[in-house]
Amino acid sequence: MNPPVSLAFSGRTAIVTGSGQNIGRAMALSLAAQGANVVINGHQDRAAVDAVVEEIKASSGQAMGFMADVSQDHEVAEMVKATVARYGSIDIAVSNVGIRRKQAFLDITPEDWDSVMQTNLTPAFYLARHVIPHMQAKRWGRIVLISGFDGFWGQVTERAHNITAKAGLHGLAMALAREFGVDGITVNTIAPGAIDTVRDWSQYTHQLRAQLEKEIPLGRYGKPDEVAAACDLLCSDRGGFISGQVLHVNGGHYMY
Repeated sequence: MNPPVSLAFSGRTAIVTGSGQNIGRAMALSLAAQGANVVINGHQDRAAVDAVVEEIKASSGQAMGFMADVSQDHEVAEMVKATVARYGSIDIAVSNVGIRRKQAFLDITPEDWDSVMQTNLTPAFYLARHVIPHMQAKRWGRIVLISGFDGFWGQVTERAHNITAKAGLHGLAMALAREFGVDGITVNTIAPGAIDTVRDWSQYTHQLRAQLEKEIPLGRYGKPDEVAAACDLLCSDRGGFISGQVLHVNGGHYMY
């Protein structure tokens, strides 16, 4: 008999980066609600991280906060080390960090390019390289990389660095899925579409919300919880034969 949904991740430990708000928070809360021990990660807003931890604990879940700049390999290593010390293992790793700068291509400096890559793409590499040995030891693991539909369609002009990084995330997912499937580790990408999140709207002046809603067949923005549901599937035992894939959560806005 399959366990109740509420216990789907009982005994599992998850790290969710960028989980102090928005999609990361929703994924962390959902995993915790189903029994996982969850590490809540942020970089600058300690209060937000602590609030998510307390929200999980208030619902009788298990969580700890860890402040780390995941664009720095040594800080990711320390977070993984602390997670294993606290919970004994790492079973699920979700890389969910990124910035979306709107810059004309010829205005992008080498420093701008490096900054976006170091924030949007490199942290997934760092996280994977530190968690995979622990997953290999148990011959079970789930890695989910949060990309975006601009990495598959291009979406708008003046975001060359972001589009490249988002596409690179899925390239990394496919490479890892191929190499570590033998160890019982699945690696997948989630590409959210227009999701109703707290954001810097100064970077979205080219996209009127009302116009976007008209373009989406479902006629609305998505919810962070709906991205979390996709993450739940990919991290579950029932999702164990899904690997190297991208799951688009965009309300039918773009179909691939």
